Amino acid sequence: MQKIREILKIGIPIMLGQACVIILSFADNIMIGWYGVDDLAASSFVNGIINLFIFTELGFACGLTPVVGSLFGKNDSRGIGAAVKNGLAVNGAVGITGLVVLAIIYAFLDRFGQEPELLPIIRPYFIVVGISTIFALGFNTLKQFSDGICRPVVAMCLLMGGNLLNIFGNWVLIYGKLGFPELGLLGAGLSTLFSRIAMLVVFAAWLMNSKSLKEYYQAFRQSKVSRKGIRRLFSLGYPLALQTGMETSTFTMSAVMAGWLGATTLAAHQVTLTISQICFMLMTGLATAVSVLVSNAYGQNDMKSVRGYASKGYFMILAVSVFFCTAIWLFRFPIVGMFTDSEEVTAIALSLLIVLFTYQFGDGLQLCFCNALRGIQDVKPIMLMAFVSYYLIAIPSAYLLGFKAGLGITGIWMGFPIGLTVAGIFYYIRFRRRTSSR
Repeated sequence: MQKIREILKIGIPIMLGQACVIILSFADNIMIGWYGVDDLAASSFVNGIINLFIFTELGFACGLTPVVGSLFGKNDSRGIGAAVKNGLAVNGAVGITGLVVLAIIYAFLDRFGQEPELLPIIRPYFIVVGISTIFALGFNTLKQFSDGICRPVVAMCLLMGGNLLNIFGNWVLIYGKLGFPELGLLGAGLSTLFSRIAMLVVFAAWLMNSKSLKEYYQAFRQSKVSRKGIRRLFSLGYPLALQTGMETSTFTMSAVMAGWLGATTLAAHQVTLTISQICFMLMTGLATAVSVLVSNAYGQNDMKSVRGYASKGYFMILAVSVFFCTAIWLFRFPIVGMFTDSEEVTAIALSLLIVLFTYQFGDGLQLCFCNALRGIQDVKPIMLMAFVSYYLIAIPSAYLLGFKAGLGITGIWMGFPIGLTVAGIFYYIRFRRRTSSR
């Protein structure tokens, strides 16, 4: 029970913060969906690409968490300050690189096979949300530090405040309220940009002025960016970035393939994917807690606790998933109805919920044990595991089932449970082998 309480102590604030992200995603898609089906379809395509970059960059930033967590387990505040400074330097370079790649993608947006009438809506939204990724990465880098020292509450509060600001901005800018012009989807993008800037600025101000974090801030100021520190973070970060990127790109490719079936199907895909984030984000909160606690125990060379946190964390993740899947199914009609009044979009989205529920076991498994491997700083093998699971199994399965087998969007979605479950099994086996021998 002690380990369960420790996981909940860290996991609940992170889960609440993730719940805010879910609420924001719901609000975004509800507001955009009621504005127009074409706008919802355009946002699905753009967010699929942008989320690939955000989650890949977040995966890279997550290389900081096990380092901070391990140092925190040793009470090494000086080392933590240096790690954060190196983390900001390396993640800043990653963010700028991401912006350059997004600029190249922008030049070829008309080559992705989307309906031509969507392009005038897609282009300005892509630019604004793409710029916001650098601020999202900055916030996530600071969040890895606060999570690593077991203080997730501030990030949770900032996510709550930032998302409320974003929702208000959506109302003002999408529909043209309070004297502002009606901007539609572009208004949603501008609101996202402004809220991400505000969250980063407030988070940085808190870290610099908090009395309880004074020792870490002083260590941060006194430390210097070092090649050794950057190499360590890079060696931990790039495998996580590639793993996260390959997983996210599976969903990005599904959005592209859904777009080949038409705007209505793409809109339904976006609705169901948004609903799926309820389970995913909450499971991610507990998985992050597992990573933090595993890294703390690993820093103390307590392998029994490492195994205990991972095993209990998985069953807690699975319990959360079952609870929310049941709730979603019971209230499926009003939940889907919040996004659209289109009967076609609603019918397709409801049909995809069954597939959504089938991949929760595999998704929970891969989330928990990927984070456990992250906690013990054993990250390089997961690159190959992710490549096999997502690129050799999930994406080809989605294409074959969706188009060659003629199952359409249902077949595309069936690639998810296959790839996620295979990845989860790979991560579990690796974790057991690394921890059972010590």
